[in-house]
Amino acid sequence: MSLFHVDAGREWRGGQRQVLFLVRELKRKGFPVYLVVQPDSPLERKAREENLVVIPLKMKSEADLWASFRLARLMRKKKCQLAHFHEAHSLSLGLRAASWAKVPILVAHRRVDFPVGRHFFSRRKYGQKLDAIIAISEGVKKVLIEGKVPPEKITVIPSGIDFSVFDEVKDRDFLRRELSFAPDDFLVGIVAALEDHKGHTYLFQATKIVRQHSPKIKLIVVGTGSLRLELESQAHELGIEDIVFFLGFREDIPRILASLDLFVLSSHLEGLGSSLLDAMASRLPIVATRAGGIPEIVRHGETGLLVPPKDPETLAKAIIELYHDRKLANYLAEKGREFVRRHFSAEAMANRVVDLYFNLAQKKGVSLYEGRQ
Repeated sequence: MSLFHVDAGREWRGGQRQVLFLVRELKRKGFPVYLVVQPDSPLERKAREENLVVIPLKMKSEADLWASFRLARLMRKKKCQLAHFHEAHSLSLGLRAASWAKVPILVAHRRVDFPVGRHFFSRRKYGQKLDAIIAISEGVKKVLIEGKVPPEKITVIPSGIDFSVFDEVKDRDFLRRELSFAPDDFLVGIVAALEDHKGHTYLFQATKIVRQHSPKIKLIVVGTGSLRLELESQAHELGIEDIVFFLGFREDIPRILASLDLFVLSSHLEGLGSSLLDAMASRLPIVATRAGGIPEIVRHGETGLLVPPKDPETLAKAIIELYHDRKLANYLAEKGREFVRRHFSAEAMANRVVDLYFNLAQKKGVSLYEGRQ
């Protein structure tokens, strides 16, 4: 008997990293788990580096019947007892496969707070076939319920992180050397996909206001996405191109975070914001928006500062406040680090998922192999 985890993402974002953490922890606990991923994807590469059992399967779209057929055949062969789908495309094709393979337990993860009830097919995906839906925040749960998803099927399990990669970083001047910043430059960073819901356009407008206050404040933009050229053009039009630095996709996020003075997340839609967890683990003060599940991590005045989404003026004011008040910035950084270490470890996340698995298995009368000593 086995467990299947399916992720059709071709990129490396917070969701794929959470999949890696979860499957890694399941392997440590003794579960026979198979990770189905896009061939040659970052997730495949990273999973193989950790000696996880990986099945590369080309998944063209959620309507890919051939992928569903191949997945169903694999599920039957490996006697799959539980299938866990991690994003929308894998959910659609995976539900078909699981139905054909008669997999008894079906679980989906929901990491974004986009509405799900706008059309019939979206509602159907999160409907009767699923035994449970894991929402990564209360904010995501609220959106699911508004989309007519039965509340009793939803379990909130926040994302988790691996703290060891942040503890290992000792060099806090890496970016200053790489980009030749002055010792007194104040580095503000955002790590997020360059997509509309992350709100970069409002952050850039805030940066123009910040520039008028102090040219020593620099903005470090890490990530790739469809808006790269548009955002570069916006930076030029706003006259901030000399203080905005696009680093693109980077593998060395812990080292970059250790070099920053402040972390900002400007999303107007956000499931939870796993980059915030990374920043807090790196002992950074936070400025973020009251969007989605963010307030469940960032508590205003305690673990960071919160501002309204799509409000460049207030966002700029918060950045400037922490630029001047280093005592407050250090307080928020320390409290944030304590908070995230207490509540958001990858192991704690995996333990809660395992508990959910066994509750579902008991209700269904299904046996799940588990090799805990």
